[in-house]
Amino acid sequence: MSLSPIGAFARSHDPDRFLCALFAPAERREPLFALIAYNHELARAREATSNPMAALIRLQWWRDAVEEARAGRPPRRHEVAGPLQEQVAAGALDADALIDLADAREAETEEGGFAVEQEFVTWLRGTAGGWSAVAGRALGADAAAAEVLRGLGAAYGLAGVLGSVVAHAAQGRCLLPLDRLAAAGLRAEEVIAEPQGSPVAGVVRALAQEGLTALAGARRDVTPAFIAAALPAVLARRDLRQLARAGRVAGRGVGDRFAVSWAGIRQKL
Repeated sequence: MSLSPIGAFARSHDPDRFLCALFAPAERREPLFALIAYNHELARAREATSNPMAALIRLQWWRDAVEEARAGRPPRRHEVAGPLQEQVAAGALDADALIDLADAREAETEEGGFAVEQEFVTWLRGTAGGWSAVAGRALGADAAAAEVLRGLGAAYGLAGVLGSVVAHAAQGRCLLPLDRLAAAGLRAEEVIAEPQGSPVAGVVRALAQEGLTALAGARRDVTPAFIAAALPAVLARRDLRQLARAGRVAGRGVGDRFAVSWAGIRQKL
């Protein structure tokens, strides 16, 4: 298939959500590609900077870009800002919702991490969950349906965090809730020092199992018109199963792509 530059960017930087977006109606894919690219830029704000203040500045840069798009001003000189401005100006993406996504990322800049599990859950629902909710609205979902999608998207975010403990430790970060670590006799510093240790794996397995249970009980009656926004939950279910069993996730493979494609074709999770 022929891809626009923003579609190619989305495929390169977030192949999971890119694959899911392909199951949206053809005329609705470009907004999703722009949303994927914007979300990627927000997600890397802390990873691409040396300190929390620099990350906050980066997030504000994107908030300003969204506000300028809403005001009809020319886009900033950035490969994502231009396509994002087009979709905001066309009314395909809601500026307030995009700013909410940036706001949710501020929690990642806090040096102390997430003190309690509820803060962790709120962050997941605002970031990965927020992406699915905004994608759903771009596909025509109403507010109630978008909240169903938010919960499904949060499960994908949970799997992503649990599968990235080692990578985060290499950056000197720990995003697991501190109260859950304390209950296992762990501190964030110990997770960073020994992310593959059995105590850490125990916390990961427990959180993954709880995520699986929550996902199994979540509403999945998603209208076919916005199935693309719900498809990350297919990958979440597969990843959480691996995490609950082994404490880690293997790389993406044919089975993952087939599972997403089969759900997308059937238009059913």
